[in-house]
Amino acid sequence: MALPKKYAWLAEEGAPRHLVKALELYGTTEIVGTRDNPIIMGWAKELSLNSYKSDETPWCGLFVAIIMKRAMREPVKQPLWARNWAEWGVHSPVPMLGDVLVFVRGDYGHVGIYVGEDAKSFYVLGGNQGNQVSIVKVLKSRLLDARRPAYNNAPLNIRKIILNINGPLSDNEA
Repeated sequence: MALPKKYAWLAEEGAPRHLVKALELYGTTEIVGTRDNPIIMGWAKELSLNSYKSDETPWCGLFVAIIMKRAMREPVKQPLWARNWAEWGVHSPVPMLGDVLVFVRGDYGHVGIYVGEDAKSFYVLGGNQGNQVSIVKVLKSRLLDARRPAYNNAPLNIRKIILNINGPLSDNEA
């Protein structure tokens, strides 16, 4: 699926590698009900996550793990638990393009990739957002941590991105 016009600029970024890999999966959708999307189930198999049995199980951490693996970065241990991503890489004091954002969501969490922000929210590219890989707005107040790879040479396009795109806030990624 092509990126929506309002996010088409992301296709020109070219880095970081995990952002490029994430964009390749944009629009992947789970199958609601008893059937499972073989693509999502294939990610679990590729990562040797034998405990993952259904795309009805939250898969935001699975999505981040597969893009990291495909970008030749080691995923966090137990990547299915979104809050575990707060232990990955190094802390990012100012979230920027490609950073891994870890959010509070009830007793659980949510994880995705920073693509921008406005005054009150982050724009997050992630899996299991409306049952698909999509970009949603998440309140900044929900941020638990921002992480980035321990770059030897950070891509030159790593930067804070201010956006003003209308759309609803996500309050319960699923």
